[in-house]
Amino acid sequence: MTLTQLRYLIAIADAELNITQAASHVHATQPGLSKQLKQLEDELGFLLFVRKGRSLESVTPAGEEVIARARAVLAEANNIRTYAANQRRESQGQLVVVTTHTQARFVLPPAIARIKQAYPQVSVHLQQAAESTALDLLGAGDADMAVVSTAGDVPQAGVAVPLYRWRRLALVPRGHPLDSAEAPDMAALAAQPLISYESSTRPESSLQRAFASLGLEPSIALTALDADLIKTYVRAGLGVGLLAEMAISATDADLRAWPAPKQINECVAWAVLPRERVLRDYALDLVQALAPQIDKRDLRRVMEGNQEAKWPAPPSWESLSQTITI
Repeated sequence: MTLTQLRYLIAIADAELNITQAASHVHATQPGLSKQLKQLEDELGFLLFVRKGRSLESVTPAGEEVIARARAVLAEANNIRTYAANQRRESQGQLVVVTTHTQARFVLPPAIARIKQAYPQVSVHLQQAAESTALDLLGAGDADMAVVSTAGDVPQAGVAVPLYRWRRLALVPRGHPLDSAEAPDMAALAAQPLISYESSTRPESSLQRAFASLGLEPSIALTALDADLIKTYVRAGLGVGLLAEMAISATDADLRAWPAPKQINECVAWAVLPRERVLRDYALDLVQALAPQIDKRDLRRVMEGNQEAKWPAPPSWESLSQTITI
């Protein structure tokens, strides 16, 4: 039994038993992958898959058990390689971060620039996705870290490290009927078409709950994953924007923004790291660049399971943004 055979086995399972797709994923030939699978089954003494002609039809009960254990073996083998790379102080590798557009566009650039300055040979890959999708990708092992936000709930997909707190802003173009000295209240917002993030349409969203608590029903005119698109449609006069404070800068002088009413809760940005997985030093350095209040030694001990997670209270975005600029 070899690690290669186990890797091929997992590839077949993840490709929903499509041998051609599995072979492409592991950069092997289809006959070579099939040969390795047969050798593994011969050594084990039982079939891992039910076959129909030349195709795999389903996984046997014994195969399910072997696949689960193979995943654990491969994960630990990867942990050993990562641990060894950290011990050798290797400065090359890749870092996959899955995150939302707002974090990727307005928060991560200076922090990632610091990592690239310290580790110029590290290749950083950003994958943009909604919060729920980002956590699914992390759980599937397709990312080293997820940077997401919640309105108070701690993400359960891994080790969640609080980075900072942020507010939502109400946004209108200059000259809009709401463009006055007084910030609009919830009733005023409910009377306007609103433009916000895609998650705002879900009944369980913090925005929907805030309006419902006052017996109000918001009129969501348009949603987007992209904060820049929200600002574009606010400028086009389609409605009042509700978006993260990080997305507003001095270049938006043609827009008027106020903090959203207090009924709309603050959000917390989190770095979510995979459990039971050794991460490269540069991944932990990125977390610290985003959250200077976190001691990297504590972070490492928590990741190793040697310390309970007791993180300091996250600062506001307004105060944190002064410390993570290049």
